[in-house]
Parts: sequence; structure tokens; C-alpha cells
Amino acid sequence: MRSALILIDIQNDYFKGGKSELFNPEQAAKNASEVLNIFRMKGLPILHVQHINTRLGATFFIPETSGVEIHQSVSPLPSEKIIIKHAPNSFFETNLQKELSKEKINHLVICGMMSHMCVDTTVRAAKDYQYEVTVLQDACTTKDLSWDNHIIDAQTVHNTFMASLSGMFAKVQTTKEYLISVK
Repeated sequence: MRSALILIDIQNDYFKGGKSELFNPEQAAKNASEVLNIFRMKGLPILHVQHINTRLGATFFIPETSGVEIHQSVSPLPSEKIIIKHAPNSFFETNLQKELSKEKINHLVICGMMSHMCVDTTVRAAKDYQYEVTVLQDACTTKDLSWDNHIIDAQTVHNTFMASLSGMFAKVQTTKEYLISVK
């Protein structure tokens, strides 16, 4: 199995003071950074996905702002690829599939933000491309959502999406479980 690490939208606007703060992004980014360091040490492929919002009326990930930049905790090295996207699905109108094919990748390890949006959409698309997928649930996060005049807290949103991906679409693990399995 040839694995690649996909880091989805770990960008400044999701952190304290950003335009769209998430629930506990620092811990998710810390866990993603641990996995990133392992992939770097092993010389395995790493792809950073960066969302640049081109949608009219967008309020975050605005081009040429500090909020759109990849967070310092997972800053790409010059040798690491950055995939630019403008929609939730990291495969949609990007070169992600081409880059993975070039490297003969068949397994994706996914970390990122937001669990209910870009992580979910990308994992489901990856399955359509017949990749084996591992999602590191504590290296992902999301935010509170509102539905039918009720607030659904971020932890419930996150847990619901991890439960829905687990099994059919991905192997969902903690960072610790994953790191133990690859040593």
C-alpha cells in the first residue's frame, strides 16, 4: 500500500482571531502536525489542500489575506505540493487526482478542517476514485451548526460525521492509533 497524507484547509481563518473560528483547531492542527512529521521522516508524499474562496459574498479564505494562508503548524516545505481548490471537494477541478496517480498512491491519510464540509466531501470523493482512506478524527475539527432553530454543538457535528464516514468510506482512527499502526 502506497500512502499519501492529505492536509485539508488547515488555514489561518479557522484559528483564533480568524474570520471563521472552529472548535479547538489548535489541538487538531497539533495532531495533524505529528502525522506530518512522520510522513516527512519517512519521505512519503504530502499534499496540502488550500481553499481560496472565489464565491461572491464569501467572508473567509479571501484571496491575498493572511486568513487564506496555511497555518504555521503545518506549513508546507518547498518540496511539498499545494493543491488549490475553490469548492469543498478537494478533487473537484483540481490536480489532486493527477498528483496522486503520478505517485501511484492507493491509500490516503486525511486530516483537516471542516469535518462536516471539506473533509466529508473529499473522503466520499476519494472512495469514488477507489482509494483506501484513513481519517484521523482528532486531527480534524468543525464548528457549531444551526438547524431548525437549534444549535448543534461542534463536538456532536464532528462525531456524527466521523460515524457516518467510518466503515463504508474510511477507517476512522485517532492520531495515536494511527501512529502506533505505522511504527
